[in-house]
Amino acid sequence: MATQLPVPLELDLPEGWTSAPPDEVDAPGAAFVALHLPSSDGFTANITVSGSMRTGDNVLEETAEESLERLASATAGTAELRERQVLGSDDAPGLMQLVDLTTTIDNQPLKLIQFQVYLLLRDVSDPEKQVVVELMLTCKESQFDTVLPDFQTFVSNIRPA
Repeated sequence: MATQLPVPLELDLPEGWTSAPPDEVDAPGAAFVALHLPSSDGFTANITVSGSMRTGDNVLEETAEESLERLASATAGTAELRERQVLGSDDAPGLMQLVDLTTTIDNQPLKLIQFQVYLLLRDVSDPEKQVVVELMLTCKESQFDTVLPDFQTFVSNIRPA
């Protein structure tokens, strides 16, 4: 079942991407899904957006680690962290990680890349209220250089509604 974001966001899709209902594209934990059509050899590059209320001091790192654990258990293959980097500023912190995935589609191994961005939003009147917005780009390795600029544009244009 699709989820809702804990805070409303404005999302602008780059040209060539189309939104899809999360439940119809097998992304039950997502609040928003965008697809880059046409598919490439049985896989469609996609962007998913989800988010959760979090408490604590290291919520970005904790959320990123939890994501790796979910990927490792959800894929029929592997999920290996390639890179992790802190983004943003003290007022608008973020974190990115690049994950190499191997999964199976139609009994064939498929190598994918997932570029994950985590943004921390704090309530200005109550900084203890924190939301982590999770943005994921998943694509074949051969598509990465083509769709990454679109994802970066998508992330840079996100704003509270």
